[in-house]
Amino acid sequence: MPARIKKGDNVTVLSGKDKGRGGKVLRVYPKDKLLLIEGINLKKRHRRPRKAGEKGSIVQMPAPMPISKVMIQCPNCQKAARVKIKIMDNGEKKRSCKKCEVEF
Repeated sequence: MPARIKKGDNVTVLSGKDKGRGGKVLRVYPKDKLLLIEGINLKKRHRRPRKAGEKGSIVQMPAPMPISKVMIQCPNCQKAARVKIKIMDNGEKKRSCKKCEVEF
């Protein structure tokens, strides 16, 4: 299956605790069908003190979430959109919005 969502894309969450929120894709794990989104699906991690005299802390970090729970956000119509892949004459692949036909 072709990669429809890539690093740097803006996406909207369709289900779960962050439903309706959006963010920028930080990393994609294609084999596991997961992705990391900035500010979404935050989990708390307890950190140990590393140096003498330093205190331990609780840090919020984004956790990977399934690709099936997000849709790419069209840069033109600013809505969650399905992605259409066009194959050009020279063999290059272009992604576009199914509704407004704008390439991104």
